[in-house]
Amino acid sequence: MRPAAVEAQGLAFSYGPIKALDSLSLHIPAGLAYGLLGPNGAGKTTLIRILVGLLRPQGGRVQVLGQAPGRGIAQRLGYMPQLPALYLELPAWANVDFFARLYGLRDRATRRQRVGEVLRLVGLWERQGDPVHQLSGGMRQRLSLACALVHQPELLLLDEPTVGLDPELRVAFWEHFMGLVKGGTTLVISSHTMDDAAHCHRLAFLREGRVVAEGSPQELQAATGKPGATLEEAFLYSIRKAGPSVP
Repeated sequence: MRPAAVEAQGLAFSYGPIKALDSLSLHIPAGLAYGLLGPNGAGKTTLIRILVGLLRPQGGRVQVLGQAPGRGIAQRLGYMPQLPALYLELPAWANVDFFARLYGLRDRATRRQRVGEVLRLVGLWERQGDPVHQLSGGMRQRLSLACALVHQPELLLLDEPTVGLDPELRVAFWEHFMGLVKGGTTLVISSHTMDDAAHCHRLAFLREGRVVAEGSPQELQAATGKPGATLEEAFLYSIRKAGPSVP
């Protein structure tokens, strides 16, 4: 049995009267691509922010790579938020270099090497000197990914990384992601698209801050009892089986 990259039990978090997480429990094995699938408002972003240490749960407990989220494990994590957190006036390479230093890469030669590697990886080597405001939306997404990868994290947390990408770029992203997983990185990705879900080794279907189903894509499809069921049908089946929404 694989060790846990993430172990959460009874997580709760509310924004005023709105429950973002409602006694959510989750086990994410290390070394896999794990998808958090659900509509907007399902709690995906809140969960990822808790795992990164940007939010503290109001109930329950969670361990990430065997420790409580926070500064103690920050250098072992890579985080790509849904909206790129980039400095628009700085050139592309300077953004990646900034995050490399933020994640603890102090040696200049090592940092320069890693910045070059990840810029080539995401196809931005030739645009490295351009300020971010001159880059397209897809290029900014790729640059944000480079910033999350520069320190070679053990656990990579991606919040809706393929939203707004054209099909060709989406394929390229997933090639990068699965290459990382093969190299031993654990990938946790939030999404509301079945295309992303199909790439994952395991999935958790979320609704209103709760996990309504969990398993491999094949297991979730088989649970419908319908031969040849799609992941979309598996998701809808799980939602109906969980019962009506909370008013």
